[in-house]
Amino acid sequence: MNMKLKLIVGVVAAAVALTFAACGNKEKNESEAGKLTSQLLLKNDSTVYGLVCDGCTDSVLVLLPSDDSDPVKYDIIDATQNHKVFGKLKIGDWVGIVLDPDDPKVADIVIDLDQLKGTWCYKVLPQFRDIASMSKRMQRRMMKDMPDSVRQTLLVPREYGFTLKRQFSAIPVGFVGMSNSLEDESPVVYPDVPFYNEWHIWNGKLILTRDIDHGGNPSHKHGGPDCVKNDTADFVKMTADTLVLAFRDHTQGYYRHANAQDVNKEAREAAAKQAKRALDATKSK
Repeated sequence: MNMKLKLIVGVVAAAVALTFAACGNKEKNESEAGKLTSQLLLKNDSTVYGLVCDGCTDSVLVLLPSDDSDPVKYDIIDATQNHKVFGKLKIGDWVGIVLDPDDPKVADIVIDLDQLKGTWCYKVLPQFRDIASMSKRMQRRMMKDMPDSVRQTLLVPREYGFTLKRQFSAIPVGFVGMSNSLEDESPVVYPDVPFYNEWHIWNGKLILTRDIDHGGNPSHKHGGPDCVKNDTADFVKMTADTLVLAFRDHTQGYYRHANAQDVNKEAREAAAKQAKRALDATKSK
């Protein structure tokens, strides 16, 4: 092989290597982007999925589509100015974009789905068991007159949340398990942990599917459509460590947690300790 031919081969090989590097490791992402078959997507979802390629700026997103077609450039100027780019786009990340209905080369919403995956938590406080039967005035008076020691013993926050995993699967975070006799005796009660087991993107919204009949068992699989409920949320904000979602009746902020198992372990330990303290406090009265 003469020098000229070797040079040409070398240039072609380098170009191919750069193409694969710029669009992320396709072999690594194949199980994610390459398997977005119809059964994994929600009906009538117009979201375009793919991998972020080199060449992106604040105004342009270069996307390698999930169907392995050539990279496509999308204008994201409006999405950026409207704060509709959720996550910091990185080369190789799996993203979903919602296009302008009047211009298929303009993105209205951009969501970095790789950054969305992970464990997101928020803190909840318990309520007194009989507080719902009290008037608002009585509730305020009770809270005002409550000694700080009692408040610290009973009104202990817990971490709730969810982990979003690959292939649109999810697990609840903060789950304590079946209530025990000590918790039954406690004067306070915590809200149920939303038992999410699936997640999807649908036209720029996050769909969280919860099992409403999990039976207190994290490994329980729901029995059918009558046992599930979809919670729909609009993205408000997403950074490396912050997620804000707007549901139909409230807006919820989350912080990223490194390990869901740690949260669940701490929740179980805290629940046992708090239930015992609460029971001791009621007995001493």
